Amino acid sequence: MSGDVCVIVPTIREFECMRTYFENARDHDFDLDRLHVVLVTEDFCDTDEMQAMLDEEGVDGRVFDGSAREEWFEAQGVPEYNHLIPEASHAQTSFGLLYMWAHDFEYGFFIDDDTLPHPDFDFFGSHFENLAYEGTIESVGSDERWVNVLYQNVDEHGLYPRGYPYSAMDEEVETEDVEIDDVVASQGLWTNVPDLDAVRILMDGDLQGQAQTRTSTDDYEGNFVAERGNYLTVCSMNLAFRREVIPAFYQLPMDENEWDVGRFDDIWSGLFLKRACDVLDKRIVNGNPLCEHNKAPRSTFSDLNNEVPGLELNEHVWEIIDEVGDDADTYAGVFAAMADALADGDFDYENAAFLNYCGEFMQDWLSCLEHIRPGSVTEHAPATADD
Repeated sequence: MSGDVCVIVPTIREFECMRTYFENARDHDFDLDRLHVVLVTEDFCDTDEMQAMLDEEGVDGRVFDGSAREEWFEAQGVPEYNHLIPEASHAQTSFGLLYMWAHDFEYGFFIDDDTLPHPDFDFFGSHFENLAYEGTIESVGSDERWVNVLYQNVDEHGLYPRGYPYSAMDEEVETEDVEIDDVVASQGLWTNVPDLDAVRILMDGDLQGQAQTRTSTDDYEGNFVAERGNYLTVCSMNLAFRREVIPAFYQLPMDENEWDVGRFDDIWSGLFLKRACDVLDKRIVNGNPLCEHNKAPRSTFSDLNNEVPGLELNEHVWEIIDEVGDDADTYAGVFAAMADALADGDFDYENAAFLNYCGEFMQDWLSCLEHIRPGSVTEHAPATADD
């Protein structure tokens, strides 16, 4: 593994999409030798075929189904932490973060298997330009302390992305130019199928989980950041980040829980990351490079069933974490404060115990990172995982 970039792709279907990303890299003279691709999949998938695709493309990488993940945890000496990665869940992206932590990758990419790079953009190069950016950029805030990442043409399409609180809609938007440096994450947005929750898709008149209203390049005007103290949705389908954020970027254990909460793994990890960035004076750039989101048809009601148990929680998670971590000076420190607030909180919401459950998993996340690389988050890591 000579590359400095770990590309993490959760996939059970369309892993061949990665060929188009590699083609985009070649077209824009991006050095594919920098990449190490981690395909996170399941035991029922053809892992040999996935590995063959990487070999045919001449790109370094590994394929991890459930059995291979268990073996990896054993090899790292941390089998007691394999519960951190749920089965058959998009939150398996967290395995890629652990893999990065165990090795010496400086940058990570999340790519979903139902996306394609826009040919007009140098996909990898544009993300790296964002991560290296120093200068003037538009900063967006609102009276609700939330930023709609689709705000630039919202008067035309009226869309709010998956995870945006219903209580923060109809916000008054304010923009200004600010000077930034220290960018730690780059969120590319999407054309074609917008990333909406099931309630909003139903309101848009679509029963196939896709939404009738579509986005295009005309809906985006350029890059921006969310104002300090404002939150935003972070979708992991098109995202680049620096290694340093991993302690505060855990994708929570969705789908496999007694409350049946799902579909908020990347949304809530984005809240954790934004809170840490605000405390530590870091930035998340949003906008380009765009990707084409080709979400496959599926029952909108199936997504609704997964989302409803967590909808009320999503209205309040950001308020809980916004009150803690001010005095921290590391990602692990901010994350530990958020973890404790959730684990120990007494909340009066529907399925509130799920927040306590998440807080305990967050504490285990820090402990796992410490066990994988002793001394990395020592001050903030609990001693052992709960049995």
